[in-house]
Amino acid sequence: MSDSAPRPPQPSNEALQDLLRVAFAAAELAYSPYSKVQVGAALMAADGQVFSGCNVENASFGLTLCAERVAAAKAVSAGVTRFEVMAIASSLDAPMMPCGACRQFLNEFAPGLYLVVQGKQGPRFGARLSELLPHAFGPADLR
Repeated sequence: MSDSAPRPPQPSNEALQDLLRVAFAAAELAYSPYSKVQVGAALMAADGQVFSGCNVENASFGLTLCAERVAAAKAVSAGVTRFEVMAIASSLDAPMMPCGACRQFLNEFAPGLYLVVQGKQGPRFGARLSELLPHAFGPADLR
């Protein structure tokens, strides 16, 4: 239940805007024939690399992949596991917060991750992952 990972500084407004642009572009690539909601994510690693992802739905709904987990899996498969910021954008008007599974998945690598979430028309929302998943279960709990 500890969050001993260092917290990166909150990113600048310009950096957040850049990541949101990448996230909105990723959302355009979403495969969402069932929900009709396009979601994109842009994950910035500690070294500055950015990994994007989009939601990929499946007729067997439990197999659907969220944009956040797609971006994180792309980063991990490239050997990158330290993250600082994630932008999440959707085709909905209001911000669409990450689901519980994505929060837990991201916590594995970056409990101090800063998240910025924006819909196509609504206001922007920002918070640390640890605020969205308080008292999280993580790697330290297995030691």
